[in-house]
Amino acid sequence: MDAPVVAQEEAAADSWPLLSWMASCLMVFGGALPYVPQYQDIRKSGHADGFSTRVCLVLLVANILRIFFWIGKQFELTLLLQSVVMIVTMFAILHLCCEVQNTNRVSTRQHRLSDLDFRYFWKWSAFEDYLLFCFGFTVLCAVVTLLLLDSPLFVETLGSAAVMFEAMLGLPQLLQNFHNSSTKGMSVKMVLLWTAGDVFKTSYFVMNESPSQFWVCGSVQIVIDVAILLQVLLYGQDTRDKLG
Repeated sequence: MDAPVVAQEEAAADSWPLLSWMASCLMVFGGALPYVPQYQDIRKSGHADGFSTRVCLVLLVANILRIFFWIGKQFELTLLLQSVVMIVTMFAILHLCCEVQNTNRVSTRQHRLSDLDFRYFWKWSAFEDYLLFCFGFTVLCAVVTLLLLDSPLFVETLGSAAVMFEAMLGLPQLLQNFHNSSTKGMSVKMVLLWTAGDVFKTSYFVMNESPSQFWVCGSVQIVIDVAILLQVLLYGQDTRDKLG
């Protein structure tokens, strides 16, 4: 074999681990990037009315379930780390939403988890209530997983539930936009990054032969992302401002 050909093959072999490492880093932190412009928009405007905090609920539930799925079926460590980063990101968004909502609150009425009023589920005034709910949900998942960890059916069901929730990531935002007949207050940059990230991670799942639940989830997310972008075109309100 010619020396130049050997050198090229060695260079390609050396570059592949680096590309793989970069792709893994993008998978770990890339999922949190779309929420940076939304966080900045909420901080700048001082209100969070256009952003559906139920997006945070969906992602928190999905990633908590994914962590327990990993305990039962050790898939890529990259995806486990991604879940940890996403949970931290969602708590940061919720903390900011509570902060601005309490600052702008005209009424003295505070909605708390302890009120046990389902009408205000996930519309609580205190950030601590969101932490408490997630802690209780995590403990419940831990107990059930401990009891049923030896059941392959349970583990697969857990994985399916995790990706099903994650697949519904954009649905609360889609429904809120439809209810408001507007996308005002929602960061279009966030949705564009959602779309780019979902295309990337779905490709990543397929190439790395991840459990089928993951790439199915990614495909559904892409469809919902496109639907939200169509809402932006349909309602056409303040699009240039949100892109600026």
